[in-house]
Amino acid sequence: MNLTRRELFGGCGRLALAMIASGFSLKVFGTGLPVLEVAYAGSMGSMMEAPVTSAVARKLKLDLHGRAQGSNALAQLIAGGSIRPDVFIPVTPGPMLTVLRAGKAATAKPIARTEMVIAYSPRSRFAAKLDEAAKGKAIWWEVLAEPGLRFGRTDPVSDPQGRNIIFTMMLAAKLYQQPNLVEKILGPPINQRQIFSEPTLQARLQSGQLDAASAYKVQPGPFHLPYISLSKEINLSGENVRSAHPEISLDLAGKTYFPEPLIYYSAVLQDAPNPAGAAAFDAWLSSAEGQQIFNQYFYDSPGDAAALHA
Repeated sequence: MNLTRRELFGGCGRLALAMIASGFSLKVFGTGLPVLEVAYAGSMGSMMEAPVTSAVARKLKLDLHGRAQGSNALAQLIAGGSIRPDVFIPVTPGPMLTVLRAGKAATAKPIARTEMVIAYSPRSRFAAKLDEAAKGKAIWWEVLAEPGLRFGRTDPVSDPQGRNIIFTMMLAAKLYQQPNLVEKILGPPINQRQIFSEPTLQARLQSGQLDAASAYKVQPGPFHLPYISLSKEINLSGENVRSAHPEISLDLAGKTYFPEPLIYYSAVLQDAPNPAGAAAFDAWLSSAEGQQIFNQYFYDSPGDAAALHA
């Protein structure tokens, strides 16, 4: 049977649309590998987009498609059925518990840990003072409170990091007996002059649009940005942060939040389109190869953190 050019291309187009509607990814034609859809915290972008994707293709023969976004926003999309990834990797227990309690996953295991830091721009007019703070020769919160310093953070309603920097400042106010520290540095919880999307914060520091910004320790390194380390009492790396400070909480959009440890969790979704690939990837994250990549990108081991259940 002979087909005209129009009939041939029309048939291919209809086939492509049918495959999309059936949940197939057209990208499989380019790689020849089964697709694995992973929704992960925006802070993981640098690591997931290059080394992890390459390693998963080589080791597991999977074509990893990532969706990087604020963990809370992703959790709500998954719980509501708006997106259906194979694997979900948020930071802090809260977003993962949202997914578990919605019946979208049975369990979640800890795979890495990080801590809050203050990243800053070498191009900032405050760079010399921030360098001194990074060396412990100046008081970091005094530098951040300097008039004219442009500080950046993420939306505390949709992104855990946006809440975590507020909790860090609350803990610092308590530890250093500085009652107005939060207001001096951050202003109100929702301060539109400071709030940006998570993937753009480090880029804005690179360009000098911001002087300093909240960050997880895993974020400044890939951008070759300096940062100020914070003491363990306030950097949210400890698992007992909530029990140690029961009086610290944050009310946002009708919900009350409490400080949580900065642990990354992985869960295979119950309705994963690629369950075999999801299980293989979930196991690989805890393997020697997976953990080596985490370490190269400044993540710490999850230690003895416990798994989460609904």
